[in-house]
Amino acid sequence: MAKEKEAAGAERRRASDRGRYGRLSRERVLATALEVVDRDGLSGLSMRKLGAELGVEAMALYRYAAGKGDLLDGLVEAFCQELEGDLAAKPRAADWQAELHRIALATYRVALRHPNMVPLLATRLLSTPLARRPAAVLRSDERVLALLHDAGLSDHRAVQIHRAFTAWLLGYLLVELRAMDDEPGEPDPAFRLGLHRMPAQEFPRLRATAISLDGRGGPKQLAAGLDALLGSLG
Repeated sequence: MAKEKEAAGAERRRASDRGRYGRLSRERVLATALEVVDRDGLSGLSMRKLGAELGVEAMALYRYAAGKGDLLDGLVEAFCQELEGDLAAKPRAADWQAELHRIALATYRVALRHPNMVPLLATRLLSTPLARRPAAVLRSDERVLALLHDAGLSDHRAVQIHRAFTAWLLGYLLVELRAMDDEPGEPDPAFRLGLHRMPAQEFPRLRATAISLDGRGGPKQLAAGLDALLGSLG
């Protein structure tokens, strides 16, 4: 086993990391991985495919991502870095509730640009311990907790609101961007959604409302839902 690891390490050292964009960097690797996921979905991402996109052997990528899991964490990092950039481009809101709205809307806009990334935001939270998450990911939590602390809320209250806000926002994104189309090119909504595949007697309400469910709530419903959530927290 030790010899196999040593051989793998030697192969990684031999693999050149100079590709079609020049010498690689972690930022370049993650940006290209995000482009692959945007185009081909998460199932279309592999170290070999990413290497081909960058013009290097797959083994060269292990200098920048220790494996597929590390690469997926890096994608969440890239998503959060893009969110940081969007938030930095506009002034902070006057109070903590308005600032939560600003954060939620900015997150929604980044998710619209990278809809295939949204499921990964949830799954990596389940598989990556808090202290092992990239700094950009940790800053997303730090931003909300610091906002609530600076507003004078107790630690208990801040944790309660942070948990509710994070869970609600992720849930909204997952519902808003979930896959619905069975036949994307079909002009008839019922056939596009594949409603004929759902037994009418078994799923009457789902069939009746599926076309409405297919539409997005958008920023307006996001704001209304967040207002309702914050109102329920008192």
